[in-house]
This record gives sequence, C-alpha cells and structure tokens, in this order.
Amino acid sequence: MKQKLKHCIYLIGFLAFSLNTQAQWKKNKANEDTKIWRYDIECQGIAKKGAKLIKVWSYSKNPKHAISRGMKNAVHGIVFKGISGGGQGCTTLNPLVSDYEKAQEHEAFFDAFFADGGEYLKYVTSATDGSIAPGDRLKVSRREYKIGIIVTVQTDLLRKRLEKEGLVRSLTSGF
Repeated sequence: MKQKLKHCIYLIGFLAFSLNTQAQWKKNKANEDTKIWRYDIECQGIAKKGAKLIKVWSYSKNPKHAISRGMKNAVHGIVFKGISGGGQGCTTLNPLVSDYEKAQEHEAFFDAFFADGGEYLKYVTSATDGSIAPGDRLKVSRREYKIGIIVTVQTDLLRKRLEKEGLVRSLTSGF
C-alpha cells in the first residue's frame, strides 16, 4: 500500500513539473519570436488627454505570440520609434528616447521594464475586447503572420516615468 502511494506521489510530482516546463517553453518561444522588436506602429487617434490610440502590427510564426506581444511592442514603439501623424487628430510623436547611447547605458532598466509582466504594462491597455478583426490577421509568408491589435498608450505618464529615470529631458527644463 505504501509503495503504491509513493509511486502516485512521484507520478503527480513528475506531471506537475512537466506542465510547468511546457508553460515555460511556450513563454520562451513567444519571447524568441518577438525579441528582435519587429513591428509596425501607426496612430489611430487620440484616446483621451495624455494618451494615444495605437495600432501595432506584430510579426511572428505563431499568431498567439504576436497578439501577446502587441502591448509590449506598442510601448517600445512609443519609446524608441515614435509615430507619424495622420488623420483622426493624430500628431507626429517623436521617439521619447532618441539617443541610442543613452538607451545602451540604461540597458538594465529597459530589460526590467520590458520583461514579461514588467512595468510597461502600467502604460498600455487593450482598446478592444481582445478579438482581432479579420483584416488584422494576415499571413505574410508560409510560416509567418502579421497581427494587428489596437491599444491605448498613456504617453504622458510614460514620458514622466522616463524623465524620472533620467532618460528624457523634462519639457520644463528649457532649451
């Protein structure tokens, strides 16, 4: 009897470990698919004061990975790429951090900021119910998808956070 109980406990422990390893592998695969910061970003409008409505197109071999990384890509785009102006009240927004050397100096900050579950999540929310419009799910090659999602990015709060870190000059600091 004790022997069977012991085997059952070992089996349950092995299964729990296997499931955890599988989840970690999927998470690492999603990070690998999007680690090169390959995305397109466009302004969709003004969400509210201090925020922009952004459509970000993420590329990945797996559509689920592209969707999960869309928010991270949107914040990264505001910080490092900026967005061009357009219709619906959009104005050009230059990248918040335009100095590449300064970004390299603060690499540890950005690694922690953009980590899974990182601080970037404070500045971005999904603007839809999570569903993807049919025209926003494109297969660009045999093994790659381009997925578009719409998010709201709190650009003013993000700028203040980067000012606090010393990455961006304050708007009140003068010329």
